[in-house]
Amino acid sequence: MSEQATAIIAGGCFWCTEAVFRDVIGVSNVESGYIGGQVDNPTYKQICTGNTGHAEAIRVTFDPTTVSYGDILDIHFATHDPTQLNRQGNDVGTQYRSALFPLDDVQLADAKEAIARDQAGRAAPVVTTIEGPATWYPAEDYHQEYWEGEGKRNPYCLAVIPPKLMKLRKSFAERVKG
Repeated sequence: MSEQATAIIAGGCFWCTEAVFRDVIGVSNVESGYIGGQVDNPTYKQICTGNTGHAEAIRVTFDPTTVSYGDILDIHFATHDPTQLNRQGNDVGTQYRSALFPLDDVQLADAKEAIARDQAGRAAPVVTTIEGPATWYPAEDYHQEYWEGEGKRNPYCLAVIPPKLMKLRKSFAERVKG
């Protein structure tokens, strides 16, 4: 097994972004959490106020020999709307912003290239920010693997996640787990 890499991305509700990346070949783990704010060890209740500065985000662990950081970013841009400022659908607030948190200079360069690549295919401006460095805080246990558990009974998740998974399967069929 090759060495694993990590990507931290935000694109709205972390339940929804986590569900997408759990289905990607080469991804070994997806953790929901909070990043980019000014409160240490924030709670979900604090994040929901929009006052901590954190984004709901996911930390993706992946095998870069199977799926590159650039591939992760392309999937991210294809499965959320990077043209919506501080919102995704009905989720409104800075905690739902579209943001990338590169962990080194190579990821920073790749993030800039991915934004430019995505912008080239869109009329509306991409508002995804590049942020960091910032401290990662894992979300509470009940948020982890949410779609696999409670999410399939949650009306919000049932409305939002299946269309994202369909976009993943349509645009990246060769990258989706069986």
